[in-house]
Amino acid sequence: MTYKASDLEKLSVEAIQKYKLFFIDDIVAYLPCSRATFYNHGLDKLDTIKDALTQVRTEIKVSMRSKWYKSDNPTLQMGLMKLIASPDELKQLSMSHIESNSKHEITGFDIKDIIKFK
Repeated sequence: MTYKASDLEKLSVEAIQKYKLFFIDDIVAYLPCSRATFYNHGLDKLDTIKDALTQVRTEIKVSMRSKWYKSDNPTLQMGLMKLIASPDELKQLSMSHIESNSKHEITGFDIKDIIKFK
């Protein structure tokens, strides 16, 4: 069966919104075409599909963070704090913090040394 890219695009966006899909590969399960057809039509590159996936991901992330904020669970509250903390606050929350101030420099570099190894 032959499928129009525009029809598959519309079905893809509808499936993303209806089933709250996060990934391109999940979309194909809800379409009447094969995975190869989906990719051959270049649907994975369309901004409408990418934007629909991004919108669903954003809605879910906002919802989860809201639940974490309202929760009495210390683990969820700590997870949220780590997401929203400033670098200084994050450093204070961390059980271990490794700070590196190393400077890497190349000294005594001579092209003749490299030629000798070839």
